[in-house]
Amino acid sequence: MQERRQTDAIIAIVDDDPSAREGLSSLIRSMGLRVETFASAQEFLARTGAEALSCLILDLQLPDLSGIDLQKRMAEVGLEIPIVFLTGHGDIPSSVEAIKAGAVEFLTKPVDEQKLLQAIQQAIERGGKARQQQAELRDLRHRMLETERYARMTATESEKYADE
Repeated sequence: MQERRQTDAIIAIVDDDPSAREGLSSLIRSMGLRVETFASAQEFLARTGAEALSCLILDLQLPDLSGIDLQKRMAEVGLEIPIVFLTGHGDIPSSVEAIKAGAVEFLTKPVDEQKLLQAIQQAIERGGKARQQQAELRDLRHRMLETERYARMTATESEKYADE
């Protein structure tokens, strides 16, 4: 299975600040990537097909759920999207918690554009590898089921011919 091409990548931004969403969106679009923006965690969670996203740029302080709480909620429902935290209110305990929970990066505003773009690229690559591993695991499970089915069929046929 091929990794998702970068031009197919969809980056989601969850930030309650409209100017931050617009600025980030413009920057990411300038890389040739598609962008979807959300003003709240609940708005993001209501999106159908979120598993198709390549990266989530997530603010730490949101009006409904914190970025950390959204990260936990995503893990609970099995939504595995690489996360880059980008916040104006970062602290060491929050950054440690986010990284331990699997975030790709924890950046503070104002952000160095190059660092952000590198973090997005890393997230896209990590997500592509994870999708490839999931596809290989599905394929392996399918082959195991086929092998088991064949083994049962062979055992049944052997019993049938033994009775004759």
